[in-house]
Amino acid sequence: IQLALACIFAKGHLLIEDIPGIGKTTLAKSLAKILGLDFKRIQCTSDMLPGDILGVSIFDQKSAQFHFHKGPVFTQILLADEINRTTPKTQSALLEAMEELQVTIEGKTIALEAPFFVIATQNPLEQSGTYRLPESQLDRFLIRINLGYPNRAAEKSILRSGHEHHGSNNKIASEIQAMLNPEKIIEIQKQIENVYVSDTLLDYIQNILDFSRVTPHFYIGLSPRAGKALLSAAKSWAFCCNRGNVIPEDVQEVLTYVTSHRLHSRETRQELSKDSLTRIFSEVPLGK
Repeated sequence: IQLALACIFAKGHLLIEDIPGIGKTTLAKSLAKILGLDFKRIQCTSDMLPGDILGVSIFDQKSAQFHFHKGPVFTQILLADEINRTTPKTQSALLEAMEELQVTIEGKTIALEAPFFVIATQNPLEQSGTYRLPESQLDRFLIRINLGYPNRAAEKSILRSGHEHHGSNNKIASEIQAMLNPEKIIEIQKQIENVYVSDTLLDYIQNILDFSRVTPHFYIGLSPRAGKALLSAAKSWAFCCNRGNVIPEDVQEVLTYVTSHRLHSRETRQELSKDSLTRIFSEVPLGK
């Protein structure tokens, strides 16, 4: 939850990957309620078109004119559920919105309301009916998290509440009260921009970037955009820990969540586990 909040406070988009039924959608809905933001959800399917996200122009016979009907992207939090079940063409419709906070429709550019976040969920690629997200799309997500299975005590509570109250997840989500609002979130984002980062800390992040580009572990190293993402996430994590400056531990806390979807093994071309990434990056020196 802290990673998800740190991602949003850093003006980033969040990717939640795990098997169906783990609670990805419940987490996204709960975040939207707590943050006090407008929320829309799209259930991605293989027959979805870009217009289903961006909107379409419909001809009005009375006025003999086309009128644009906004799609669900015109919100503050957009939940793209099972994003890798829709085609690359539709996935790419979100690219401009995620990067530029605007969309271009029929040659016209329309700005999106700030703050704007995409929370996307995806199922593991080995499951049927999924399309791999292209690197350019993955790179727009600041952080990727996996929820994993609940522990026994938590799962027993889920089983008990599910037995006693059908649809209890929706009931719980409806009872969540907003604790923030758009103005407060924008204020927090400005405060995070002012979190202090020393030259030594910048050297450490550069060491990580340089290491990723020369080590034989990775197929392609981290880009400058990935470096900016790592710095933004570390500043937001420091803020969430009630500190006004970034320390190396902040970088280490967010490192695997920022880089796991951006790095692939040179040998297998597959993503590496977070444990493997932690072990590999432990070789990076703090200083020059």
